[in-house]
Amino acid sequence: MTAVRIGVITFPGSLDDRDAQRAVRIAGAEPVALWHGSHDLEGVDALVLPGGFSYGDYLRSGAIAALSPIMAEVKDAAAKGMPVLGICNGFQMLVEAHLLPGGLIRNDHQHFVRRDQKLTVANNRTAWTSAFAQDQEIVIPLKNGEGGYIASEETLDELEGEGLVAFRYAGVNPNGSLRDIAGLTNAAGNVVGLMPHPEHAVEPGFGPDTTAAMRSGVDGLGFFTSAISALAGVAA
Repeated sequence: MTAVRIGVITFPGSLDDRDAQRAVRIAGAEPVALWHGSHDLEGVDALVLPGGFSYGDYLRSGAIAALSPIMAEVKDAAAKGMPVLGICNGFQMLVEAHLLPGGLIRNDHQHFVRRDQKLTVANNRTAWTSAFAQDQEIVIPLKNGEGGYIASEETLDELEGEGLVAFRYAGVNPNGSLRDIAGLTNAAGNVVGLMPHPEHAVEPGFGPDTTAAMRSGVDGLGFFTSAISALAGVAA
């Protein structure tokens, strides 16, 4: 069987692209490095927009990257149903590119936050969340300075009513995101964005602490195995 190929796009200032590639490989797919200045997705089956500080976070986080040449192809692929995952800065890009609604602003406490964050899976019916149970609590690392999710009350009500909230912060809201929103999905379920970093919780010895052992948390692996399973189902 041909391996699922998942592209990871590098933008100027990306920091977690290699980590995302490693997560894809550990999950059992083939990572494909893509460049922001290209118009070629190289035949990949899914896409990851990784975390970092694209273009130095000038203007607004993700705003310039959302206009990069490859984003035209990302938008087209997303419209055709390709699974797309935006992580942290990648989530900001998806919002700036209008693939997901709302906006992301400076954390309400005005400080960069880094912590192992509890999340509740609010929608497990997407291409990136099917490995989880509905309302399951998971723990993955969070690190951001502009992670406060905002939207109009009307948009927030629509997100709630249509089941488009993918993840909520549990235990503590680390950045002031409205309604504890940590991540979203589009209506089709193929585009998902979130502020925490699943690629940093895929390998024992390098993830969050658990009750079983230090650094043993691998909840992030479910994001990538979900996409692989979704794509295998399409191929079948």
